[in-house]
Amino acid sequence: MELYDISIGARVKHPTLGVGVVYEMDERTVHIFFREHGEQPISRGFEGLVTIAPGVEIGAAELDMDSVKDALRSVLREADMPQRPVHLARRWQKGMLEMKSADTSIKSKEVPIEDFFHKIVMIRDRFRVLEQKINAHPALSEQEKVELQQYITRCYGSLTTFNILFEDKDDQFVGQKGE
Repeated sequence: MELYDISIGARVKHPTLGVGVVYEMDERTVHIFFREHGEQPISRGFEGLVTIAPGVEIGAAELDMDSVKDALRSVLREADMPQRPVHLARRWQKGMLEMKSADTSIKSKEVPIEDFFHKIVMIRDRFRVLEQKINAHPALSEQEKVELQQYITRCYGSLTTFNILFEDKDDQFVGQKGE
């Protein structure tokens, strides 16, 4: 089947590149943005592409490629963000974290706990994205994925010290459970 009944914005599935969105077309090529593989040109004569959801019919003058690319990147960034806000436990709000050296000649450092907590949450969220990328990586064997997941689980275990900062128990770090 030749790809002449496809339009900009259509969601498509490629047998090796996965799911993508059509962002540009010409007489011979359909240009598709794939999450894992970026922008890829596909020949209109390629038979392995399946339309998952139709696009919208719009004139070329109404849509510029930079806007489409920005919109796609925004959607992809949102997919990596937490689904709900993560809150600092009330008892720590407006508190300060003080770091003191054993050497009394060195001045102590104070950091608002909210700032410190934000950094901890960012680490947690980036570990979650890393887990997703490992699980979806086509070049890794199942054994390699398990091994990398175990490292991440150990990192979570190292971060359980900071669980007291989380208001909601569901947001806390969980390391490897005992057998």
